[in-house]
Amino acid sequence: MKLSAEQIERLYQFTRQHYVEYYDLQTELVDHLANAIEEQWQQNPKLSFEEALQIEFKKFGVFGFMDVVEQRQSALNKKYNKLVLNELKTFFSVPKIIGTISAVGIVFYLMKQLQGEFWAVQCLFFGLIISYIVGMVFLMRRNKKRNKQNGKKWLLKEIIFGYSSSAGLINLPIQFALHLKGENYHDGLLLLFSFLLIVLGLTEYIMLVLIPSKAENFLKETYPEYQISVGSL
Repeated sequence: MKLSAEQIERLYQFTRQHYVEYYDLQTELVDHLANAIEEQWQQNPKLSFEEALQIEFKKFGVFGFMDVVEQRQSALNKKYNKLVLNELKTFFSVPKIIGTISAVGIVFYLMKQLQGEFWAVQCLFFGLIISYIVGMVFLMRRNKKRNKQNGKKWLLKEIIFGYSSSAGLINLPIQFALHLKGENYHDGLLLLFSFLLIVLGLTEYIMLVLIPSKAENFLKETYPEYQISVGSL
């Protein structure tokens, strides 16, 4: 016996009632529940749909679907971090590496000239922090608006548009800014600061501009049903 369209919709409703807000996770769980219910009916055709559903749901344990959600979030966060790393690597390969080295040299020169004025060097790091926060707020608002338009939320999309584990990188420039003092640093240390500042700047650019601009392609690669279910970003 196969589930009807109404019963499939009931499964989607059931996952939403149990705090699964992302459509991709809902779909995975609906597929799993539907197959399991159909298997139960093969063994016991007298079971009602709701009875079979409750039997399957109990198999997820005390926390229900939460473990599945957490596992999927962890997997997609790793996928996102890999996307960021792959994009960052391109800036250290020809021909982009020339621009990257030039940027490090410019920042090194500025820091060497301004290291006596430690507040000016701190401004470079705090400027990076402020631009990151503003950029993230913009991305999250844009994503929230689009979610209202299409009515579906996708986990990878949420990660790309502002909820990534990489957001913790903002702690690095904060720590550098707070620990910089008005003293003469060794050129090697200044070069390291310059390199880190450029890497953080590139990472910010990748997270706020580059990956969001390619988000539709990433989503289609991850979710075959994405193009059918929602319109373009």
